[in-house]
Amino acid sequence: MYLVKVYVTYKESILDPKGEAVNDALHRLGYTNVQSVVLGKYFELKLAASDRPLDAEVDELCDRLLANVNMETYRYEITEMEAL
Repeated sequence: MYLVKVYVTYKESILDPKGEAVNDALHRLGYTNVQSVVLGKYFELKLAASDRPLDAEVDELCDRLLANVNMETYRYEITEMEAL
């Protein structure tokens, strides 16, 4: 079994209004050293081994459901889980 951690964020060319709002709020609270804030989505998937290459399967999951590939980019980490 594998644990896949998927991180989805806006592409650099897309405005992140929620991130800007959090950044502004932090500045109002006195945290003026904060340069920028990026909000995103985080997913943890547990996948059983299959005949398909794991990277191809995760890419398909992200492209079809987890990320809006027109506006968002994603990256992921795969770790093999120990059997219980």
